[in-house]
Amino acid sequence: MIDVVTDITEDAFLGGQLLLRQKRSGHRAGHDAILLAAATEAREGDRVVDLGAGVGTAGLALARRVAGIDLCLVEIDPELADLARGNAAANAIAADVIVLDVTADAQAFAAHGLMPDSADCVLMNPPFNDALRHRGSPDESRHAAHVATEETLNAWVHAARRLLRSNGVLTLIWRADGVADVLAALSRGFGSVSILPVHGEAGRPAIRVLVRAAKGGRAPTRLLPGLMLNDESRAPKNEVRNILEGRAVLPLAEP
Repeated sequence: MIDVVTDITEDAFLGGQLLLRQKRSGHRAGHDAILLAAATEAREGDRVVDLGAGVGTAGLALARRVAGIDLCLVEIDPELADLARGNAAANAIAADVIVLDVTADAQAFAAHGLMPDSADCVLMNPPFNDALRHRGSPDESRHAAHVATEETLNAWVHAARRLLRSNGVLTLIWRADGVADVLAALSRGFGSVSILPVHGEAGRPAIRVLVRAAKGGRAPTRLLPGLMLNDESRAPKNEVRNILEGRAVLPLAEP
């Protein structure tokens, strides 16, 4: 009997609290999405929009932690959106899944029920690798999920700003060497910015930044102590393991 190799895998996240089906090849969910969810503050009843949701990892991880949010997953790829829809159902999490380009105009968003000034919280993990320095994958979906154009960040932040109500909160993850670009994009309409650097190893520069900003916020920018993913032996630190397994949150998610 010949085994049939499927293009879909089922993977456990949050220490097994969340089971997700995703494509074996192309862009696959990982630590970035779970860290993003752990950095996002939300409360029961909040309207939460996950932009570029992929198979739903970050949004569904947040919904697993915060019951009763009104979750919308926005994804441009119909195949990934279909997987996200199935993942929400399989994990008994209520979520609207919308096939839509994040860079679409307000009319396109409204046609899908995403009205301006309607969201309490937006989270996003945009493509962030620099096309000039990053050799993109030959896999089209993986390339689109990882490599940014010059306008990617501004366009995604603009979409978030349009969706959020006054004082609504945006949480995003970006590469650490692009933090100046993040601050520039957020300077148009956002304030009360908090930045959490993420380091892969002790003694090495940060590899990611997690950023929280409020629409119309006026508080000074805060640079928080960095998160170290691995210890000196390159093993995940206990605090990071607790976050990845859903037993703890990051400071950005704390009220």
